[in-house]
Amino acid sequence: GDEEGPSINGTSKLLEWAAAKGETWDACVVGEPTNPDQLGDMIKIGRRGSLSGRITVHGVQGHAAYPHLADNPIRGLLQLTHALMHPPFDHGTDNFQPSNLEVTTVDTGNAATNVIPARATASFNIRFNDTWTAESLRAEIIRRLDAAAADGELRPDRTPVKYEIVWADRPAHVFLTRNNALISSLSGAVEAVTGKEPKLSTTGGTSDARFIKDYCPVVEFGLVGQTMHMVDERVAIADLETLTRIYETFIERWFAHADGK
Repeated sequence: GDEEGPSINGTSKLLEWAAAKGETWDACVVGEPTNPDQLGDMIKIGRRGSLSGRITVHGVQGHAAYPHLADNPIRGLLQLTHALMHPPFDHGTDNFQPSNLEVTTVDTGNAATNVIPARATASFNIRFNDTWTAESLRAEIIRRLDAAAADGELRPDRTPVKYEIVWADRPAHVFLTRNNALISSLSGAVEAVTGKEPKLSTTGGTSDARFIKDYCPVVEFGLVGQTMHMVDERVAIADLETLTRIYETFIERWFAHADGK
């Protein structure tokens, strides 16, 4: 899938190729490990969006003992990153958690403890809800950065922070699936097999469903995800067998619904 790498020859390319040949889809179930603890816990009916960027602040290199002869870019970077984390972007919506930004890398390229670096960079990722689009979120981030760049709290008597921002390619857009036939068919199948009514959720990370949603309604249900991406990632064989029965039951219910239209 395109989720795990540079997105060259994965889901998006396959969908584009198939659509160009005239293929269409009524619905899709993605087998993501959606269950936090036990099989039957949760179905994903949407996902927050994801937007990443890298900020570079330019300063003047110098000796730490003579800060007036230098311009420490880390001070400016601290102002900018603080502005991205406070205040909150929103407080959540009816269907989604609050948008959340995390600074994921910080680097100066400087190994010397007595040298003020010439530049400082920070990467960030924000998972955003349906309050925002990728475009409106970029505009809000730039607004915050520009305001913080002019703030002299950490850089008294200095000119505004000089920064540049580079956006990562292909943001993931927020989406919510509202196809009742698809959701009820899958939810009913899960409950019929496990005896549990699954929670309908939009929590967590992103997945290849973000590409599929442009072609057909999509929901996600799979195994328990407690060890995903860990060393010794594993699943219970019994869960595989139960999941197979759930998928079989879903297919029966889905096509029964289609035949009854």
